[in-house]
Amino acid sequence: MTPIPDPASSPASNGATMKSWWIRTEGNAMRLELRETPMPEAKAGQVRVRIHAASLNRGEFVAGLGLHAAAGPARPAGFEAAGEVDQVGSGVTQIRLGDRVMGRCEGAFAQFGCIHASEALAVPPALDWAQAASTSLVYSTVHDILIGQGKLKAGEWVLVAGVSSGVGVAAFQVARALGARVIGTSGSSDKLARLRPLGLDIGVATRGPGLAEAVRQATDGHGADLAVNNVGGSVFAEIVEALAFEGRMATVGYVDGVVTAQIDILALHKKRLTLYGVSNKLRSMAQRIEATQRFAQDVMPYVAQGTIAPLIDRVFPFEELDAARRYMEGGTHLGKIVLRVA
Repeated sequence: MTPIPDPASSPASNGATMKSWWIRTEGNAMRLELRETPMPEAKAGQVRVRIHAASLNRGEFVAGLGLHAAAGPARPAGFEAAGEVDQVGSGVTQIRLGDRVMGRCEGAFAQFGCIHASEALAVPPALDWAQAASTSLVYSTVHDILIGQGKLKAGEWVLVAGVSSGVGVAAFQVARALGARVIGTSGSSDKLARLRPLGLDIGVATRGPGLAEAVRQATDGHGADLAVNNVGGSVFAEIVEALAFEGRMATVGYVDGVVTAQIDILALHKKRLTLYGVSNKLRSMAQRIEATQRFAQDVMPYVAQGTIAPLIDRVFPFEELDAARRYMEGGTHLGKIVLRVA
């Protein structure tokens, strides 16, 4: 695809340009454009990174569910990247030129991008570039699900609906590392079979009906202490039914496109349930920085030790982002899909 010039972008770095992917909403579809844009400058508190890899996150490519405007100007695509620091903004003292970092990066599907220094994490030697680009957002989200809001304890039962997704795999990995037992659901028996050697305790091949009964049987009638809903409204009622006394459910996504569901008020009341959402969309920078620091303290040691490692399904060349998106939408992948940039 031939890059098209972008007339309105961030300030150029000495007139240098780069290739970057942009995305726009057109009705219920997301359109990608490869552009030639000015190279960004690291602002105060930021570092600029020569990007080596960037991971795909499904939510960015979902149109028509309120995540994105129905129409409007294109914006830089990509949320998370890993690479080498090549410019340090004013006020940054903890990161140096040449450091290998990973983190939230607006416009990550590009040759260069800027990361707030307080959200940049050092890449552990155990991770390659693809894994590093698949760590920060997914595992910090899982930290919020299981630790920040979920208060997970060792020995508890965790139900992960949609366990084969990037968040699903990360959730069962972290839950197992914390000493919990994990039940994962998927519409694919093959995916569940591939996850069992990685530590999944029980796999349930279903996308809805029968889920609650399967969980009760697996837990000897106890139910799930904590549930992770990656699927959406179509399984909401089943998960509520599957929860144990004082159970908690985190709603993370809605790949089924169903954003409404009925709530069993009686179950909510008598079982003393806690229902909560997990999203970074409305968090302030200060809240994001605080969350990054807690994640680095609680989860990154497992990553550095090699106890936890992102599961990479496939890596696409930089020019093939649209093919990577279509592959993700096909739903056959297990774990993360990554764009190789450098």
